[in-house]
Amino acid sequence: MRIGHLLAKPALLAGFAVAAITPASAHPHMWIDMRSYVVFNDRGLITGIDLEWTFDDGYAQMALDGLDTDGDGVYSQDELAPLTKENIASLKDYNYFTVPRVNGEVVPIGEVTEYGQIYSNGKLSLHFQVPLEKPVDPRKDEFLYKVYDPEFFIDMEYADKSSVGTVGSMPAHCRLKLVQVSADQQTLQVKQMLSTKGKEWKPPANEDFGGMFAQPTLVVCS
Repeated sequence: MRIGHLLAKPALLAGFAVAAITPASAHPHMWIDMRSYVVFNDRGLITGIDLEWTFDDGYAQMALDGLDTDGDGVYSQDELAPLTKENIASLKDYNYFTVPRVNGEVVPIGEVTEYGQIYSNGKLSLHFQVPLEKPVDPRKDEFLYKVYDPEFFIDMEYADKSSVGTVGSMPAHCRLKLVQVSADQQTLQVKQMLSTKGKEWKPPANEDFGGMFAQPTLVVCS
């Protein structure tokens, strides 16, 4: 169970050391550099979200342990396939950490069937497409999404505005907007509180700490 380590979160820490810059007891315990792309069909409707996650080195070393079965120092697609399938199967239970909204209301997503994983230049990256159950017309309805772990066990961040993009035929007069999260007093206090929590800590079921720090991406049409 390797991505079981990702989603069975306390088990995750058994496999690798937390980065030295963060106290061993503090949330988050894992880091993902993220890219996302809004997927449009040929009618300009939003049908899904493509995600690319690059994992921190500690997790990658743990996850890859024993997967180089032929000992050639290269992780082939066949060698990575069991890990990739386990990743996607486990993420399903968490709605793939993806929260799309239409006119402010969360909308359902489908099962991920398009996915893959690569190890290149010393980095392990997972990519997959989260389909919407129903296509959305951004010219008629407001569409936005966030990608995050509600417990903030995993810190998922965009590097910059170039980390979001589109696939397919985005309608004319529409654009993407990645919103910066303001570091107000409340968010700073919550981060400080979380930094005192160990890996076994679970937040109350009605708390959505990760959502406080996640940057929303909007499709804006004029």
